[in-house]
Amino acid sequence: MTNAIDTDALTNLGLLRQRQPSGPSDELGQEQFLELMIAQLRNQDPFKPMESGEFLGQLAQFGTVSGIEDVRGALSDLTTAMSANQTMQAAGLVDRQAFVASREAWLPPGGTVRGAVVVPPGTSGATLSIYDMNGRLVAARAVPVTGADPGNFAWDGLMDDGSVAPTGYYELRAAGDVAGSNTALDVLVAGRIESVSLENAGGTVGLTVTGLGRVDLTAVRRVSSTNP
Repeated sequence: MTNAIDTDALTNLGLLRQRQPSGPSDELGQEQFLELMIAQLRNQDPFKPMESGEFLGQLAQFGTVSGIEDVRGALSDLTTAMSANQTMQAAGLVDRQAFVASREAWLPPGGTVRGAVVVPPGTSGATLSIYDMNGRLVAARAVPVTGADPGNFAWDGLMDDGSVAPTGYYELRAAGDVAGSNTALDVLVAGRIESVSLENAGGTVGLTVTGLGRVDLTAVRRVSSTNP
């Protein structure tokens, strides 16, 4: 006994699209899937027909795959739009100060290294230690843990021996008394945002920051309109 299925009826119901001329494809589309289902129904053993639950499960599985492709396309469009919007917003950050977590800072000629130490609640004292690239301690400064700008610091290059440190990179380490325990603290280095760019097709926004070079927007912990 042959179970004939009217494909025209499926087309009218929107379950089967008319064949469109196209080149060869390795992908299983909606039309091919339904054709396979029809063939399966026509050739099934009449004494062991497919259970309705199994049939609906296969349809639901295909519907899920088809839906995922639609969602993937929509998300791709949304990501592109969000990246463009993020870049436009980030462009307004040019000339502001970005605070980025870093253990190294650039001391410019006659300039100052600025930044902030992340001071957690319960900190009663904090110290910033500055080392040259040979690991020699050149300066140590107390960092305020209370007031309007807790944790902010500015090192003018003056070393503890009274001499001026040469231009170059220096390592910054911070520690504080947190709830009675000496604890290492994160250091944020501040630098002027020189430019903003969209780094790749994935939409990563990059910043060029004075003294820090190229920095991901997501790495910026704080932005200020003035020097700390």
